Amino acid sequence: MPNDLPTDPIASQLKQIRDRIAEACLRANRAPGSVTLVAVSKTHPGAAVEAALACGQMVFGENRVQEAEGKFPALRPAWPALRLHLIGALQTNKAREAVRVADVIESLDRPKLAVALRDAMAREGRQPRLLVQVNTGDEPQKAGIARAEADDFIRACREEHGLPVTGLMCIPPAEADPRPHFALLAGMAARHGLAVLSMGMSGDFEAAIAEGATHIRVGTAIFGGRPAPA
Repeated sequence: MPNDLPTDPIASQLKQIRDRIAEACLRANRAPGSVTLVAVSKTHPGAAVEAALACGQMVFGENRVQEAEGKFPALRPAWPALRLHLIGALQTNKAREAVRVADVIESLDRPKLAVALRDAMAREGRQPRLLVQVNTGDEPQKAGIARAEADDFIRACREEHGLPVTGLMCIPPAEADPRPHFALLAGMAARHGLAVLSMGMSGDFEAAIAEGATHIRVGTAIFGGRPAPA
């Protein structure tokens, strides 16, 4: 691996996050292994992903399909345990590319996208796991199915479209106490028998773990701030 890769900062920051996850799990009487860290590598180069892989981090998150396509297929042969989560809003016309590149798509949030993903999976012969994104704050500017529509939408995705929905995802309002939003999502997942809860980011993942998160999405605290545009 070239000497100019940011191995040391990323290794140190990964260790800090893993230690904080372990401590949060202990406080919540949970096993540290019950929480998966999704390292959000959006806008960071493939070299940063390689540095994290060298530290044993195998699960990554990307917002944009095009960026994911540019980084991850080339890494998979050397790192077969690598898993990629798409966590950003997904356009229906990118469904087929998303199905090709991702292992998990966390942003299923509307009927048209459910149909597009169903059709893309049939064409590609590949079934990434899906999470329904719930707009727990009912924020008009934010992606995610509205709370009032979420239960029916989850049922339709699974029963009408036969989609492999395994859990739920949310991003609480920025200025709100996240705990009620995490609790709401956990209750909804329990009603539907869904095991995966993707909730919590760099600033609030300890609270998410206390409310039952199985996956947390951490970017800045691992990779640093977003690189400046060229």
